[in-house]
Amino acid sequence: MTLHVVPINHCNACGAKVDYRIPKGDTHARAVCPACGHIQYQNPKVVVGSVPVWEDRILLCRRAIEPRHGKWTLPAGFMENNETAPEGAAREAFEEANARVEIEQLYTLFSVPHISQVYVLFRARLVDLDFSPGEESLEVKLVREDEIPWDELAFACVRRTLAHYFEDRRTGVYLPRFGEIRPPER
Repeated sequence: MTLHVVPINHCNACGAKVDYRIPKGDTHARAVCPACGHIQYQNPKVVVGSVPVWEDRILLCRRAIEPRHGKWTLPAGFMENNETAPEGAAREAFEEANARVEIEQLYTLFSVPHISQVYVLFRARLVDLDFSPGEESLEVKLVREDEIPWDELAFACVRRTLAHYFEDRRTGVYLPRFGEIRPPER
């Protein structure tokens, strides 16, 4: 599935119809307002989340929304303006699983260029066992490595992050990882 960027038709500063051109000193065509000169940029969305751990188990969420409704994932979602990436990851754990987490370390970063997203996932510790499904989750549960529903995971970045996590847990050394996800991998 290729996701195309929705074209900008009108200036978000004054409402005039925009032109697409390469502004002076730039390298990409941008929506430029001929009336007020405002340049509108479209950049990748940042998705932040965590690997919430309690002892030898990880908290997973079954998605109640599209995309991948009914599939399992780590708590994650779009970063909001005026928050840090760790704050966003903690907020997403609370929104999706009513879980309170302590963010520990940047763990994985994946570029997903075909949908213009960047995934930033942190290792985290569950503060307590008081969690429940949030609005975007059908259910949430703690699972051991042998209970991970590998064939039912929603996203490739979640699959890769969990694989790295269990590999690193065996060695006791958690290395930050980065990579890219390209279609048709899910």
